[in-house]
Amino acid sequence: MDLEGYAKTALRRGIARKDIELTLVERILEVRDIAREKALRLAQAVVDEAQRTLCERELSGVTMGNFGVGSRGSGDFFVHEKIASIIGKTSAIVGSDQLDDSGVVKAHGDLVVVTVDGMHSRLSDFPFLAGFHVTRASLRDLYVMGAQPVALFSDIHLADDGDISKVFDYTAGIGAVSEVMSVPLITGSTLRIGGDMVIGDRLTGCVGGVGVASEKGLTARVNARIGDIILLTEGAGGGTITAAALYNGRPEVVQETLNLKFLHACNKLIQTGLVTQIHAMTDVTNGGIRGDAEEISKTAQVKIVFEEEKVRRLINPVVLRMLDDLQIDYMGVSVDSLLLVAPAELGPTIKSALAGIIKVDEVGYIAQGRGAEVLRGGQSFALTPKFRESAYTPVKKVVGEQADDREIELMRARIDLAAERAISKKQKMIEYLQTGKKLPDVSC
Repeated sequence: MDLEGYAKTALRRGIARKDIELTLVERILEVRDIAREKALRLAQAVVDEAQRTLCERELSGVTMGNFGVGSRGSGDFFVHEKIASIIGKTSAIVGSDQLDDSGVVKAHGDLVVVTVDGMHSRLSDFPFLAGFHVTRASLRDLYVMGAQPVALFSDIHLADDGDISKVFDYTAGIGAVSEVMSVPLITGSTLRIGGDMVIGDRLTGCVGGVGVASEKGLTARVNARIGDIILLTEGAGGGTITAAALYNGRPEVVQETLNLKFLHACNKLIQTGLVTQIHAMTDVTNGGIRGDAEEISKTAQVKIVFEEEKVRRLINPVVLRMLDDLQIDYMGVSVDSLLLVAPAELGPTIKSALAGIIKVDEVGYIAQGRGAEVLRGGQSFALTPKFRESAYTPVKKVVGEQADDREIELMRARIDLAAERAISKKQKMIEYLQTGKKLPDVSC
């Protein structure tokens, strides 16, 4: 529980200080086996600090949950575009505006590729799996940019009551992938979530990676070309499928996700030099094929066409059975396939190179136009991301995948204003740092 967050919300609502303290005492004693007197002193200190730091900053009025941020749907993509607008145009070769999962800069003649991935939020109670899958995700993001990974770094945040063994298991999960792939984990940070202000044992964190690439080998999404074919490897899922399996009582599916086939396949493409002939690569993670197709189309300004039956055959059969049983749209959830966009004549060579490593097949093509579509039973259907990715846990099914169109437009307008205010704040601070003019008010 976020003690500070509760105290500030209660203060803003005008709840009497004494009542806030008494409620906090009860919440603290539910989690901690301490004397009531100590719980009261802690509650009083929390309210003291909350009162002193109440900050009435201008808000958007849109919450992360309401807009589906982090849920890998159209709401999430919209916010990431706003983040890119705040960052602005930079000297990066591949920057945030291109919607790739990794960025690329040139340093002393070399191309340096950097990425970072957050662990799956629902794997807090499964720290080894959390570390394993987030590390695999980070390396995937480097590989699909055509980069050879050279280093990993981690960041671990564990709430105040979390057992330290969680930190160790999380690190061990990272280490298992790191050692097999010969990419060293070289640095990191270990902190508490909210310091003394959050009670409970929630774990979160991220793993980042650094790689090197050649200009000929860059496989950013923007390079997709009309006439290219789309190849897809078998997808058995990662953190998302693991969470779906665990929270739906299907633990046997987790085993299917514990492999490094994707990474070995990418290694093969780099070692054989094929990566220099492939136009674009991505991992099917951001809201599934629905989300990735939308981003490729928007970035490269082309149309993406898939043959649904061929895509379906490349979902791991154990995973697909679970998704079908639970009525989870396999095209709207992260299945962790490798998606390759390449010249048609290169298809047989790629298939031959990956034989024995992972299943791969041609599943579509790049056409003139915009958007994405899927061919099914001789007919063509639009393929668009939902507002949130396919609901894959019982809680997500209650939250839902869609939102009212009018409500979405209102939220987007408010988010636009919030982004504009952030850009203004950034520019004023830059001016202050460069000229020493009046310091802008950035305290809230």
